[in-house]
Amino acid sequence: MTIHWFPGHMSTARNELRKVMPDVDMVIEVLDARLPFSSENPLVSELRGQKPCIQILNKSDLADPAVTTEWMDSMVLTPGIGVLLHQHKASLMMPLTAMARKLVRSRRSGPLVAMILGIPNVGKSTLINGLAGRPIAKTANKPGLTRVPQRVKVGPDLILLDSPGLLWPRLSPVACAFRLAISGAISDRVLEYEELTEFAIPFLRERYPQGVTGHYSLDEFPAQNAELLEAIARRRGFLGRGGFVDITRAAERLILDLREGKLGPLSLERPSDCRR
Repeated sequence: MTIHWFPGHMSTARNELRKVMPDVDMVIEVLDARLPFSSENPLVSELRGQKPCIQILNKSDLADPAVTTEWMDSMVLTPGIGVLLHQHKASLMMPLTAMARKLVRSRRSGPLVAMILGIPNVGKSTLINGLAGRPIAKTANKPGLTRVPQRVKVGPDLILLDSPGLLWPRLSPVACAFRLAISGAISDRVLEYEELTEFAIPFLRERYPQGVTGHYSLDEFPAQNAELLEAIARRRGFLGRGGFVDITRAAERLILDLREGKLGPLSLERPSDCRR
């Protein structure tokens, strides 16, 4: 199974990024700390060519810290530098600029120009606002907010080019596609919440059962997916006439609670789950 979600504005953005890339000194790729492998866009390597790249693990406050440590250790073996970031962290202006200058050894005079790339809803605008120390780029907890590249000067030595969230045309393997959808990188119009729970519930049952039972005040994690959704519906009062249980609302609530960190910090994949 392959999931396709490559709206027209993404195709346009990819072409625009190719045009401006010659004027860029380096690339900063923002990854989701909960799914670093699945959120790493293969188009980034194609677009940047030989330009240096820093990879940033954003949303680290939502990720399982032990698993994030595993990812940071594994990223040491790959080109680039891994940096942790979350929306409450202090400005990274000085350390990031210093790292960028180490990677860009020869360049034209003037400020360093860095292109920010990443999948939709991964927090590129949050990074820019953190670097600038003030709200410059618009942020929202949904994909597709930025539609055209934006040029933002965040200091005397650094210019950032914010770009639209970019996916690749064929999202496979299926596990990576579902992780992206569960994280909110894919529009909720593409996959129904109930479809996402078919992947999410077995994963939660195996790795983070306490987060689910604790959040929904359950004595145990039900053995069947439908039983969990019914239990959530009853706990949250998603009931209709005659005691009808609204499974659709329960599925939506579970996925949104996962995305928002209400089930506790969790990671959707470990290095051992992913093989290149």
